[in-house]
Order: sequence, then C-alpha cells, then structure tokens
Amino acid sequence: MQIPDKKECLNIINNNNMMEHIIRHSMMVRNVAGLLCSNLIKTFPGLNLELAKSAALLHDITKTQSFKTGEKHSETGGKLIDELGFPETGDIIRQHVFLDDYNDTPPVTEAEIINYSDKRVLHDKVASLDERLDYIYKKYVTNKEFIKRFDFMKKNTGMLEKKIFTYLDFEPDDLQKMILSSDSYFD
Repeated sequence: MQIPDKKECLNIINNNNMMEHIIRHSMMVRNVAGLLCSNLIKTFPGLNLELAKSAALLHDITKTQSFKTGEKHSETGGKLIDELGFPETGDIIRQHVFLDDYNDTPPVTEAEIINYSDKRVLHDKVASLDERLDYIYKKYVTNKEFIKRFDFMKKNTGMLEKKIFTYLDFEPDDLQKMILSSDSYFD
C-alpha cells in the first residue's frame, strides 16, 4: 500500500491551489482524525494511522475547484489521489461526505474516522456535531433532494459518533479540549 507522507500531501495541496481556509480546515480534520485513530488503535490494531492522517489532510483536495465546476469534490478528489498512485487514500477521500456503508458493528475503519472527523470541524475549529451539521444545513441544503441527503447524513453521523466513542475512554465533547492541549497529532 502506498500512502503519501506529510511532505507529499503538502506538495499535492500546493499543486492543486487549495484555498488557505480549506487547508486550515483539512489540517484540523487531520488533527481530529489523528487523535481518534491513535486512540482507537488500542482496540482495532489493524487501523493505519498514516493512512487516516493522509486521507484527512487531502480530503478536500478538489474542493477549491468545485466552487467553479460544481463537481462533487469527494468523487473528484478521490479519483485524483487514486490516479496519483494512492488508491486506498483516494477511496477514503471519496467517502468523506457519504460512506459506502453505514453500520454500527465493529471494526471502526479509517473511512469512518475521516467522515466523522470532517463532520466535527467547522472551518478550522472543532465544533459539536450539532453545530457542524447546522452549518452544513444552512450552507448546502437548497432543495428537497438535499433535505433527504442531509437527513440521511445527520442520522448516520449520529450513529457513527456513538459507534466510535463506544471504544474510546473520552466523550465527543472532550475533542476540542484534547486537540487544543496537544499538537502532536499533526506530526
């Protein structure tokens, strides 16, 4: 499995002209994913921390261009990273908005960690799930089709939060404080 390291991720970001605020958001998603993954590895030793951190950092790689093209940035981002030779990372990026499969059974996967981490970062700050989903609703829900997709996302992200935190010794509300007290997850 080929996984882009931090330096490669930053080169990919620079080559794709990501907006600065999207880079800051992606860095914080990487911090949250790193924290969650490094703690979940105790229960699920098959988790790959480097895979999770690279997918988190690159999850919005085509979001900047999507503002002009209207493309689904999760799909085009996943495809771009796959074509660069990182198919596992690309597959997780493709699922960062909607997972291929939502279930409440173990194990917790890297795709679930990235999907959830993205739903906990509002701009470049850790937010509650309700705050982030409220922002998504106000910004992106513009018609009945989007209302259905949002309701699906809200229901499944709540289930995903319960699944993830079943295996952790801290609560969702502790994330912000834990991220602020340590920058080691971005190494």
